[in-house]
Amino acid sequence: MAVASIHDDQTLLAAAHALRPHILACADHIEADRRLPLPLVDAMKAAKIFRMAMPHTWGGLQLDPLAQFEVLEALTMADASTGWCAYIGACSGGFLTAFLDQRVAREMYRDVDTITGGAIRAAGQATVVPGGYRVSGRWPFGSGCHHCTWLTSGCIVSDGDGPRLTAHGMPDTRICFLPADRCDMLDTWTTTGLRGSASHDYAVTDLFVPEEHTFSLVHSPIQRSEPLYAFRRLYLFGHASIPLGIARSAMEALLALASQKGVRSGRGPVATGLRDEAFLQAAVARAEALIGSARAYVVDVLQDLWTTLVAGNTPSAVQRARFRLCITQAHMAGVEAVDLLYNMAGGTAVYAAQPFDRLFRDIHTVNQHAVVGPKTLEPIGRLLLGLESGDQMV
Repeated sequence: MAVASIHDDQTLLAAAHALRPHILACADHIEADRRLPLPLVDAMKAAKIFRMAMPHTWGGLQLDPLAQFEVLEALTMADASTGWCAYIGACSGGFLTAFLDQRVAREMYRDVDTITGGAIRAAGQATVVPGGYRVSGRWPFGSGCHHCTWLTSGCIVSDGDGPRLTAHGMPDTRICFLPADRCDMLDTWTTTGLRGSASHDYAVTDLFVPEEHTFSLVHSPIQRSEPLYAFRRLYLFGHASIPLGIARSAMEALLALASQKGVRSGRGPVATGLRDEAFLQAAVARAEALIGSARAYVVDVLQDLWTTLVAGNTPSAVQRARFRLCITQAHMAGVEAVDLLYNMAGGTAVYAAQPFDRLFRDIHTVNQHAVVGPKTLEPIGRLLLGLESGDQMV
């Protein structure tokens, strides 16, 4: 049973931290150009960021989920868009190729640093034809689309007379690996935050996709035996790293500001330092508790889940519920902490040159993702109560 070594874990985490000066130097370009600069993408490839979820048999690092979480968190602390693109680019290929015939997948991914993106929402149509499908559609949120080789794209399958139905009477959906260079990239990503993620819409018309380049996220069997790929929704863990990385960066920004900024007493001169103010001290303690407890919950859940997977066992309903809950909780706690820290920065926070402005926008943008929306709590609660979740993603 292949499990990543501690050396691999520590080496990649150190490489992620070493990228911080490069990321910070690109910060203005990331925001203004609404994409990651290609030299930064190349540096991330050289650091082996995009192979962390790839199998050992391909030359990948095959890191356990907690190790991957820490790498993504470190990158996000430098820049949220960079962390998000690392998550999508690494996990989309590393995990979703486990559903494909492995000889076919390896041919598609001769270069283990190949970057994958896409949108699994079934926004396209795949019409059955000999040997595969004719795919047409337009997908939103194609994060990092400009530097991807493959875009995994959800489609409703049509047999020519309408949607093909599953045995349960639901429309049959498949994820299709589309060559990014055959897709039209549409300039739609003008947003509040995560501006550098380049999460543009993309589209294709009547593109032939071989059957072997498609799979069902719900029904297709997993084609790898390693524990990293045994739980078909494990790739969602990366969502938790982004808000916690942003929140930790906001904490660092406020601590730096508090050591520099003075506070006026009435209309008189500066009387004390900001860090000497009781209201700020209490807020810092509250924010630290929010960030630290949410992170500890993620770590506890991932460690417990990983122990189960390494033992060759199937996660229980409660483990599945806790897995999804820790991701949603990371966002809820992260937003609350960033809002609190933003408010403590006072008028300083509103200036674009200050880190608080971007951190505030980034965390509120990523918090809008459907994976962590308030609707996720209901199926999680159902599982915890011993009921069926009613949601295939939980």
